[in-house]
Amino acid sequence: MITLYRIIISSALITPMLASAEAEIPDVISVKKMSMELAAEIATKSVKTCRDQGYQVSAVVVDRSGNTQVAMRDVHASRFTLQIAEEKANAVILGGVSSGEIRKNREDIRQELNHVDGLLIMQGGLPISAAGSIIGAVGVSGAPGGDKDEVCAQKALDTVQERLDFIE
Repeated sequence: MITLYRIIISSALITPMLASAEAEIPDVISVKKMSMELAAEIATKSVKTCRDQGYQVSAVVVDRSGNTQVAMRDVHASRFTLQIAEEKANAVILGGVSSGEIRKNREDIRQELNHVDGLLIMQGGLPISAAGSIIGAVGVSGAPGGDKDEVCAQKALDTVQERLDFIE
């Protein structure tokens, strides 16, 4: 009887809050998405930056939902680098921060997260943001260390960030 009473009281308190929240939420929500051209530019610049440093890598750009938009593999990069790059980018979408930050901040569950299909908690994935919103992520793999992968991704993002900052 007490449990039922608590449920009724809780429902009485929550229902008005939901009704007021629903009144403020529009039926249609606008979402920013990156173009194929922007995704390709970020992937290309990531791969070329690493190539200039002597590394053969792959870069994968995913959209805000974790769907692959562009996958690019340099000539001598292993095919496995494509999967690893994509899974690093997906980790960014999951956590909303770089894959290196997730690795550092969630060491307590990193091993468990690495068992989630499509995720790899390793350094080398960065968010792509426009006007304060994450619109996707880039993951790079193939350099001798995630720190070097991340540098290549960051340099690529630096070349387009000013354009992204002024998108409305």
